[in-house]
Amino acid sequence: MPPANRSVFVTVGTTKFEALVERVDSLDLLRALRDKGYKKIIIQKGNGKYCPGVIVPKGQTKATTEGVEIEYFEYSSSLASYISSAALVISHAGSGSIFETLTAGVPLIVVPNPLLMDNHQVELGEQLAAMGHLVSAAPDELLAAVQCFDASRLVPYTKGSAQGMVRAIDRQMGFAR
Repeated sequence: MPPANRSVFVTVGTTKFEALVERVDSLDLLRALRDKGYKKIIIQKGNGKYCPGVIVPKGQTKATTEGVEIEYFEYSSSLASYISSAALVISHAGSGSIFETLTAGVPLIVVPNPLLMDNHQVELGEQLAAMGHLVSAAPDELLAAVQCFDASRLVPYTKGSAQGMVRAIDRQMGFAR
């Protein structure tokens, strides 16, 4: 059964992540989200130059396309209200965005930014996906991730000691503990 509020919040954080914004700005992804019962998509696009133009007409920041309301913006002083009111968050894999969403109890698909130098987003996304807290997908895998997404399969995140996460990341990085 689709979530009651049926909205998706997409965030790229404080930098730019053109590949994620471009991937979200596609009719196939819009249709996949609509077919899952989502009725609204809000995109926080960051400081990238790319502006949605496929699902939102050029020069506009709001539209309704194929029955789905869409809007986008660059920044907000706080994303908490967007996250807490969403039925699904699709986010870059920055630790702040991830843990804010998991702590809010909102289902999450993360898309690590492959252009970052040290791949910390990939490592964090993969570890939390292995723990069952979220789904992690590369930009070109996002459509399939949405099509297969089932929030009921996610393991709820309980905020607590970070030691388990630290140990898991240390093991993955090859540090002895």
